[in-house]
Amino acid sequence: MVRTGSMAGPTLAVVAREAGVSVPTASKVVNGREDVAPETRRRVTEALDRLGYVKRPRFDTTKSQGLVDLVVHSLESSRSGAVLHGVEEAAHEAGLEVVVSAGLTRTRGGRPERGWLDKLSARGSSGVLFNLAELTPPQYAWLDQHRIPYVLIDPELEPPAGVVSVGAANWQGGMSATEHLLALGHERIAAIGGHRRKMCGGARIAGYRSALAAAGVRHRPEYVRHGNFDPAVARRRMREFLDLPEPPTAVFVCSDRMALGVYEALAERGLRVPDDISVVGFDDLPEARWASPGLTTVRQPLAEMAATAVRLLVRMMAGERPEGTRTELSTRLVERASTAPPRDRATEG
Repeated sequence: MVRTGSMAGPTLAVVAREAGVSVPTASKVVNGREDVAPETRRRVTEALDRLGYVKRPRFDTTKSQGLVDLVVHSLESSRSGAVLHGVEEAAHEAGLEVVVSAGLTRTRGGRPERGWLDKLSARGSSGVLFNLAELTPPQYAWLDQHRIPYVLIDPELEPPAGVVSVGAANWQGGMSATEHLLALGHERIAAIGGHRRKMCGGARIAGYRSALAAAGVRHRPEYVRHGNFDPAVARRRMREFLDLPEPPTAVFVCSDRMALGVYEALAERGLRVPDDISVVGFDDLPEARWASPGLTTVRQPLAEMAATAVRLLVRMMAGERPEGTRTELSTRLVERASTAPPRDRATEG
């Protein structure tokens, strides 16, 4: 029989002695505090199980079924706005209230700030949505220990086995962007990726390479560089492409914001889009429509991804377990005015 901490079971002092730690340290583990070393947490948890001491977590789904947390990088980007829109609509349909936490992932590596999960527990949220978050192993363990359901929206790194996530078909998007440029007659196609180690950027570049291979076009290593999803870095990468002995005639850029940096680099050199160089982005943010010329881009269904994550979280809060842990929504190419046949092909026509 599982017993709660009371006179009928072992005291916290007994647990601490069994684990070889102080009573305050054992209390931190029992109360779900983050500031405990993983090995110490393991010893205390094993002692709790061995002695039959299980303290009821502060989180209680029966008391706060209507509250969920959404963690985003910031509220300043149009990308976050699309995610918020999707969450808001789906949460309204489900009768949920949403607490938005912004800026918690500004620490190094994109990880939520230390102590934030303690606040989550005190708030009594029924579940959490993490957008573009990179959680640490202890944070994953904390969520599991407290039985708080959570879903990752577009995770930056491959989640641990069993973690539920929603994303876009990034490989498909990278392939369709490159196929579009190939169909226009381009063969010297460069690509500016995001972060080397992050899931979405790697998948988009893999799709780009697959499209080139399927078309029998030689892959040139010098035509692939990374911009870290930063427009300023993308601007520098485009300058590097232009300084090559044989510059590209088209470039696939793995985010719309970076594509705007590419536009700036081309304008600095007196080059025109798409007359001199064609450009394809990725995301289909409002900026893609506002750019001049309008940016051809791959639409990532951000609002739909967020809404899908809410629906999965609602099922998990009800005790269900989704059949699969990874849900991918389709991407599609949105053609605007930033792509055209290469200059030599257009002249022949």
